[in-house]
Amino acid sequence: MTEQELVQAAQKGSQDAFARLVEQNQGKIYNLCYRMTGNPEDAADLTQEAFLNAWRGLSRFSFQSAFSTWLYRLATNACIDFLRREKRRSALSMTMEEEDGEEGRETEIPDQRYSPERELERKEVHRALQKGLSSLSPEHRQVLLLRETQGLSYAEIAQCLSLEEGTVKSRIARARISLKDYLQKTGNFSSP
Repeated sequence: MTEQELVQAAQKGSQDAFARLVEQNQGKIYNLCYRMTGNPEDAADLTQEAFLNAWRGLSRFSFQSAFSTWLYRLATNACIDFLRREKRRSALSMTMEEEDGEEGRETEIPDQRYSPERELERKEVHRALQKGLSSLSPEHRQVLLLRETQGLSYAEIAQCLSLEEGTVKSRIARARISLKDYLQKTGNFSSP
């Protein structure tokens, strides 16, 4: 079944059709929520909230956009509301828990691509980027993530967020400049 057919079936009450829509979109929605909040538990909760809101509002979905675009909007709105409610923007951190417990295995030859130095460097860059993203306003972070991590076009973002395309472009430009300035000030990015 196509996405449109699944949505129509779900609008008629088919939980199976809605479950298929969830399966098709949950990874993208979780990734968006994770990048907006920086916390896997919050991202999982907000992903669930976005799908719950989609189920509740399914009768109002009018096919003016793709279902996935509508989900992005629901998810970003849930994330922005969460960030405002919890006032966590300045305290976000993206901690990587990669303790795999394999330190005691001496029979393996270490792969230099995953040396401790490179892994530490990768984690530091990742943390710096997450802190930089956290320093942005929710609106700027939202459009930048939709563009850079989800690969949406300016038109798709505009449609998803009910904004003018020019507004999307200016927010993305400002977000990029702010992120670059933040990274330069913290010593994580150097000017050419």
